[in-house]
Amino acid sequence: MVTPRGRDASFPTAMPSALSVLLSIHADGATPRGAHSQSPTLTQVTERPHYFDSLADPEQAMSTVNHNSADRTLLSTSNIRSEVSRFASSPATETSPLLPPPNGSVTAINGHALAPSKRSTPSKRLSSLMHGIIGDTHKIYPQELARTVLKSLPAVLLGTLLNILDGVSYGMILFPASGVFAGLGGMGVSMFFVSTVVAQLVYCLGGSSFAGANGSMMIEVVPFFHILAATIARDIGDEYPKEIIATTIAAFALSSVLTGLTFFLLGYLRLGVLIGFFPRHILVGCIGGVGIFLILTGLTVSTRLSSDALDPPTLETLRYFILNTHALAQWVPPLILAVLLRFITMRWKHQLVFPIYFMIIPVVFYVVVAAAGLDLGALRKHGWLFDMAEGTGGGEDRWYGFYSYLDIGLIQFTPLWTTLPIQFALLFFNILHPPLNVPALSVSLDVDIDTNKELVGHGYSNLLAGFLGTVPNYLVYVNTLLFYRVGGGTRIAGFLLAVATCILLLIGTGPIAYIPVMVVSALIFVLGIDLVKEALWDTRNRVSRMEYITIVSIMVTMTAWDFVIGVLFGIVVSCFFFVVQNSQRRSIRASYAGESAISTVRRPAAHRAYIREVSKQTRVLRLQGFLFFGTIAHVEETLRNIVEDAAWQRNPVRFVVVDLSLVVGVDMSAAEAFVRVQRLLAAKGVVLVFCGVTPENPCGKALSSVGILQEPSVEVFETLNDAMEWTENAYLRAWFRAQKSWTTPITLPGRRDTSLSFDETLTGSPRQMQLRDVGERTIAGEFLDKDSENSSEPYNTLLNAFSSYHDVEQNTFRQIAPYFERFTFSDGFVLWENNDTPDGLYIIESGILRASYKFAEHSPVIEESMVSGTLAGELSALSGMPRNARVVVEQQAVLWKLSVESMRRLEAEHPHLAQIFVQLVLKAAKVDTDILLAALATR
Repeated sequence: MVTPRGRDASFPTAMPSALSVLLSIHADGATPRGAHSQSPTLTQVTERPHYFDSLADPEQAMSTVNHNSADRTLLSTSNIRSEVSRFASSPATETSPLLPPPNGSVTAINGHALAPSKRSTPSKRLSSLMHGIIGDTHKIYPQELARTVLKSLPAVLLGTLLNILDGVSYGMILFPASGVFAGLGGMGVSMFFVSTVVAQLVYCLGGSSFAGANGSMMIEVVPFFHILAATIARDIGDEYPKEIIATTIAAFALSSVLTGLTFFLLGYLRLGVLIGFFPRHILVGCIGGVGIFLILTGLTVSTRLSSDALDPPTLETLRYFILNTHALAQWVPPLILAVLLRFITMRWKHQLVFPIYFMIIPVVFYVVVAAAGLDLGALRKHGWLFDMAEGTGGGEDRWYGFYSYLDIGLIQFTPLWTTLPIQFALLFFNILHPPLNVPALSVSLDVDIDTNKELVGHGYSNLLAGFLGTVPNYLVYVNTLLFYRVGGGTRIAGFLLAVATCILLLIGTGPIAYIPVMVVSALIFVLGIDLVKEALWDTRNRVSRMEYITIVSIMVTMTAWDFVIGVLFGIVVSCFFFVVQNSQRRSIRASYAGESAISTVRRPAAHRAYIREVSKQTRVLRLQGFLFFGTIAHVEETLRNIVEDAAWQRNPVRFVVVDLSLVVGVDMSAAEAFVRVQRLLAAKGVVLVFCGVTPENPCGKALSSVGILQEPSVEVFETLNDAMEWTENAYLRAWFRAQKSWTTPITLPGRRDTSLSFDETLTGSPRQMQLRDVGERTIAGEFLDKDSENSSEPYNTLLNAFSSYHDVEQNTFRQIAPYFERFTFSDGFVLWENNDTPDGLYIIESGILRASYKFAEHSPVIEESMVSGTLAGELSALSGMPRNARVVVEQQAVLWKLSVESMRRLEAEHPHLAQIFVQLVLKAAKVDTDILLAALATR
């Protein structure tokens, strides 16, 4: 849908067609005020942005659209098409206005000035002020602005409440609650709100394609901040508290800078999609580890213990939580409240349930306090309310108090340098959030966005937060979704939320002292339980057993030792399980004898019968995937079994063909395994033949690096068909050399000749004796016929082509021979092209033809060679259908042609002979077609 300038891209608008504009001209015929009659203006028919209604299903977002009519203005007929076309073709940009213009003319369309309006109202100053937010020249009218603000108030109130809950819950635990960091909870809240305001302003001013995007501090990274703080405190020493706090704040700001720089580069280089390929189960394990951390933090916050009291949990600490009555009274109620909320949301899924629930808790708390006449000071002393001293900047309860600690002269750069491994682990965890949240939000809101653009916006917001000395931030999926559903789908609403959050920041953290601890604890428990449930329960039937073990092991490692160690451990375990899983997957796609993979060369029937039997001495092994140390063991074992005593006695092998066409790579361990196998095969007189390998591809380079391709008993071919053709030629040459009676070359031109030398007598070994026996039963009969007194042509060629298919009297071939016409063609002559009209069929006396088949655009060209004693073009000639291949003379050929006219004459003069001949041709064609189909099926 085309979105006009002046409207957010996420909301559809109704476009005026040229016909509707023409009708409006005839309907009104008046020029708007302030426009010259010779320079008409164009007003747009607008739709107000639709707002997401409240839904029961949290995964859906419905919209209602309100229409308002626009003034119709007179257009000169000559300008209608150009203006409308220019108007409709302009996409919405981040400088689009927040509001559509009211009933009246616009001042510009796609940057082209229109006739200026003479309307002058007091709203000019307001329009000028809003121009900084809108980034456009459009005016903002008070009545339209007021309506938008009123509609945005529910969303702004909800967003503000969510920011308060998140800020109090996670800002309070930004710093550890013990040692030099005790009493800095309020300062953490201020840093939370500063980062949130920065993110909200960046997003609503165009940093995000989501008009109502909600930015917030990354609350999931709190565990890493605790590790940073503890590491810095240990390196500097507790006797230097100011240096520790200053360096810790600098470390937090450095994490924002690193995160922002990474986000910006990923978006600028358009690499955002690549992050989505990171193993999901490692991230899920990290999320589960954060969930456990939050549950443990909820326990320490509830009981007012130090944050490292459960780092790791000890038997004494657990006994305190279970047996101490006061501790039980502090942590059990918020845990029950968190569990109760989850049961409530399972039954009622309205988006207001969550904020209303946590607004009721403090109300009930103070009702009980008032009814019982309890003293707030005593409650605060016993840990039911937060301490008054936990304000920003210690005694200075101001939002900017944390800057008083950020003294450049107090920052210790050596401890800051030692935290870089933790910073990189934190960075790794940070960069995985937007590529997951942004697409999910896009689906939920049905808005098309560019992930790379969102990453650039995240880069700006985090860089700005880092330069302001605060913590990383990001676009929050849940908050944004709720914000949209209650009418916050405009940039005005996002800007108002930034203003409201800024007001919270300016008020300071003094009111925190009156927030019940159980409210914050319950919020922390809710998120912790949700994250643990997402990691352990939701994935139980969605991941493999090894992936589930990885998730659990990451969570255990993070809880027992460290978050950084947990991330690294997860990566190592994933690599280990990857090797184990892939080593269990067989790299051998197929293993069969050579008789099942005859080449596509058309040979005389006697030759094929010979090859089909002797090819049992060829073993084909087709491999797939990536060959590495985990998968090559099974391949090596299979190759060794071929030449073991038991298998060797049953079926001795002459060639082992290893097809690497489907192999994407070979590591050094696999290449060296082939070297070991080749030595074993060579000792048995077996030739190792590689196919699907070229010097340029990864497999060829890997095998060349270990020198196996240069071994004398190793052959290399590009395709399996070439490799099988070479082995077949070797078998044929062995037979004809032993007979010393065959002069026609067996190896086809353009292919590699075989220098393989079998025993000239074909006696001695079982392999040679098999060649002799098979040859005597197949090819030897052909020579007996050729030595007969009937040695004229094309009689010998007809006999060579058809004698093995049927017991036909020699007189039959003698009567058919006169209908054939002799032709001689030189190398490179094209007999016919694909789709040519057939002129007859050919029988090859000598020479070689080459046919090229292209069955589909996406399929490779299939080559087929035709040698002496075979047919060419028989099916198309008999059927009268167009040729299905391109046939070229590869070696000077003598052909006998039965033209279409001669075929008709044969049918008329000798119907019985024609019938016999057609049957013989169909039998030969059937065999040739079967072999071609078999070759296609095995490629």
